[in-house]
Amino acid sequence: MAEFTETLRQLSTAQKPAKGVSVYSRLVNRPAGRVMAALALRMGATPNQLTLLGALFTFPALAAIALLRPAPVMSVCVGAALALGFALDAADGQLARIQRSASLSGEWLDHVLDCVRIVTLHSVVLVTFYRFFVLPSPLFLLAPLVFQFAAVVIFFAGILTQKLKGAGAAAKPAGGSASALGAVLLLPVDYGTTCISFLFLGSPDVFLVLYCGLLLAHVLFLVAFLVKWFRELHQLQRPAQ
Repeated sequence: MAEFTETLRQLSTAQKPAKGVSVYSRLVNRPAGRVMAALALRMGATPNQLTLLGALFTFPALAAIALLRPAPVMSVCVGAALALGFALDAADGQLARIQRSASLSGEWLDHVLDCVRIVTLHSVVLVTFYRFFVLPSPLFLLAPLVFQFAAVVIFFAGILTQKLKGAGAAAKPAGGSASALGAVLLLPVDYGTTCISFLFLGSPDVFLVLYCGLLLAHVLFLVAFLVKWFRELHQLQRPAQ
């Protein structure tokens, strides 16, 4: 037990910066991933194995959304599986840092599966809307497409911005500049919040309201993020000699 506690302590000092991270990821997903990473370390697992384990929870749950009629028990299982898959996504990076086993191939696998997960999630929502929901208007079938567009662009542009800024900027230790208000404001665009919304899939009217609310948040944050990231990269440019 003492060894496990020490591993958790070491993992807590090897976290990514808290700035730009929502309250869900900061207080729920990262701590859950920390426990999973500590368990995986004791079992001798690798980061890639945790990545694939997360996929084994995520993608069957996504398939269930498209194939099964929404029901309370089914929606709880789906939401829990998606949240667990997301926690494992946090665990693989933490395990790689504590093992000092980070690799380009591991990072590639992680990002590719993240992208596939985002695209698939909104695709299966479109399917379940069409098959099982009584929508107020056929126009609501556009909601998953717009949500998918916003989520994919945020994901891609965020990764690209980080890469263009350089590894040095991304590797700075977490400081005290992380804003508590910012962490709350980012909650609607945290993937974990989207996972939790599927707990209500068995109540179509409630889920539709939650999903469209998260869609609106993603569209608004997409515009804000793009402007912010463009300005940050522009400021990093050296003036022409």
